[in-house]
Amino acid sequence: MAYKQIVAAAILDSLEAPRKLLAARRTSPPALAGLWEFPGGKLEAGEICEAGVRRELAEELGIEVALGSEVFGPVPQGWILDENAAMRVWFAEITAGTPATLEDHDQLAWVDLDTEALEALDWIPADLPIVQAVLAYTTAGATR
Repeated sequence: MAYKQIVAAAILDSLEAPRKLLAARRTSPPALAGLWEFPGGKLEAGEICEAGVRRELAEELGIEVALGSEVFGPVPQGWILDENAAMRVWFAEITAGTPATLEDHDQLAWVDLDTEALEALDWIPADLPIVQAVLAYTTAGATR
């Protein structure tokens, strides 16, 4: 199956000793508005995934990041979002800028990296397995 490739980041307060994750609340489309997600977006033609993550974070949040390890999903394209799209996700740490809601989001929140805090947010359903994987990776110290 050929999925449209989406890329995103699990932005941590630190790749070395993570304690918090930056979550973003969507403004559109209407079916997803008000739900929380990992910021990111579609790849542009000819763009490699890692470059796409950096570009999307600069456009959406106004930040530059260092990428850590990938949060591997069940298929080569990452995590299946729906019948048409799959998303690869990388851990990231901000290296320049302050996150702001420039595009596609109306709220950002630094959330404690624990099950209770993360599950308190109303995540996009397709992102829930990724949230669990992020918790597993951070608990195992596998973010770099």
